[in-house]
Parts: sequence; structure tokens; C-alpha cells
Amino acid sequence: MTVADPLLNSVPEPYYLHNEDRGETLHRSAPEAIQRDVIALQVRDGDHVLEIGTGTGYSGALLAARAGTSGRVTSVDISDHLVAWANRLHGQRGVTTITCHLADGMNGYRPHAPYQRIAAWCAPPRLPRAWVDQLTPNGRIVACLPIAAQPSTTLIATITLTAGQPRVETVAFGGYAQSTATAVDDALTIPGRWVDHHLDQPHPAWISIGWRDHDDPQHTGARTALHLLLNPGHTETYHRAPLDWLSWTAYSVIAGGPQRSIAALRDGKRGIGHTTATTAAVILADGTILADTATSPSLTALRTWLHHWEQAGRPGAAWFGTSLVPNDEDGLPGYDLQITAGASR
Repeated sequence: MTVADPLLNSVPEPYYLHNEDRGETLHRSAPEAIQRDVIALQVRDGDHVLEIGTGTGYSGALLAARAGTSGRVTSVDISDHLVAWANRLHGQRGVTTITCHLADGMNGYRPHAPYQRIAAWCAPPRLPRAWVDQLTPNGRIVACLPIAAQPSTTLIATITLTAGQPRVETVAFGGYAQSTATAVDDALTIPGRWVDHHLDQPHPAWISIGWRDHDDPQHTGARTALHLLLNPGHTETYHRAPLDWLSWTAYSVIAGGPQRSIAALRDGKRGIGHTTATTAAVILADGTILADTATSPSLTALRTWLHHWEQAGRPGAAWFGTSLVPNDEDGLPGYDLQITAGASR
């Protein structure tokens, strides 16, 4: 994507993403996604910006360019390696309006609060209350938020603060890797949370089920469902492939409810569909449908969900209604992003 913004285009992308001294940074976010979300944040000259996730330093440099010489960017990351290198690279370019700190971004960064803008390049379990508390009135947050307690099921939300309450202004399809409490080498192969059963050999595979509260402590149902998907008794090709995978991902949350499951199978292929403790059916991103049998109840349910999705017109992100619901569970007070069907903006 070419961004017609001289401030963003002034930042040398290769310097951060392919720096010869530091080397490649694994699992970095796509530059076009970062640029899109920086634009959505609407950083103004003189703004004080909090960045959650320092990464290569490229995103922070974009934010600093937007904030200008009178603005300030505070960037935090749980990786001391990334923080040190970003500070070094910014310094070598003579960018003095950004500082990078080792900290858990789920708590924001109180020493430099408040902020007019907050950008997050990771997916927290929910919108942390700390971010809202550290935002100025009429401030703005752009963050990747889950719409179900399952991996890779997120929307990018632009959130504004009105009368002390956060509200969703717009959403876009997309996602970033899950946030973690400590730095990890690989946050993608096996996600850090909401995985109900996984296998490491002979190839990594995992499953996340929406009905985990009804599974037994040994995760027998999740284990069985993953086994059925890795050894399907029935395979077919969806008659309307290719899919709009991002639309399907969001819509399946509404259609599937607690029976929605997402799995990563051999070769990292992702599937979304219906499972129970004894049956399973998913559709892969390439349009392949896998099921335990040709008469599987899960396959029938999946076909119904797909039919309803097609009837809805494979809706775009603006089709979904959104709300932020307070939730203080799991040691992270904040707000869950919930979606509903068919609301217009």
C-alpha cells in the first residue's frame, strides 16, 4: 500500500526493518498495516503518544514524525533487546522526541501519562482499563482487540474517549500477535492463550473451542476434536471459494456462538467451524472443508453458518455493530469488544 503522506513517507522503512547492524526482526508487523493504523490514530502536531509494542522501531518513528518536534512518543515493550535497539536506531537518525522503555504495556506507562493518543501493536485479552485511565479527554486509541476468547479472532478498533467512557468509532479487519507477559521467540505457532489442546509432533497443531467451560479438566473434547480434524473422514471443496477469510472470521463469531472453534492444522493451515466432544467440521482458508463424516452434525451446522454468511453478503467490517463491555476478570480490568449482526454506522 502506498501512503500519500509525506510525513510517513519520510521515515526510511528499510533502516528499521532490514537494518544491517541489528539484522532482521522476526514476526514483525506488516508495514502497510502499521501505516493504516497510524493514519487512523490521527496523531496531531504536539501530541503525546503512547506506543504499546516497540518492535523494530519503525512504528514509533512514524508516530514521532506525525507528532512533530513539539510532540513526544513514549514506547514500551517487554523485550529489552527490542527496546535497546530501537533507542539506538532512533538516536542514530537524530530522532529525539521518542523514548523506548522496558515495561509491560498492559499497564500503560504511568510515568509519562496522560496521553492524547495510544497505539497498540499486539492483541491484549481486552482493552485494558489502564489505557483508558491514562488517556486525555477526547483522546484516541487504535488497538487490536479480540471479539471472542480465541486466537486470531480480532478487529482493529479506533476508540475515542467521551465523558470518561470509551466508545468504538470504527473497526477494520486485521490483527496482531497476542500480547505476552514476557518476551517470546515465537508468539504465532502456538498462541499463548485460549488454546485448549495442542500437539508439537510431528507438526505443530492446535485447537481453540468456544465451549471450553463444558469440556472436562483433561480437555478430552478438545483433544478429540483436533484428532478428528487431523484425520478427517470427509473432505469437500466449498462451492463458493475463494473465501473472504477476514469477513468469515468475524461473522463466524456471531453465527457459531459457543460452538465456534478455530484450529491450526498441519502446515499451519487455519480452519474455522463447529465442533463438539464427538464431532468436528471446519473450513480452511483455501475453501477446503474437513469433517469427521459426511453426515456429521458439525458439518450440517457449518454449512448453515456459511449459508447465512453468504446471505449477509460476506459483510465488511462496517456491517458489524460493536460495544465495549466492562470486564474485570483474569487480572486485567478493562473492556471486552463485542460484536452484533447487521448494525449500520
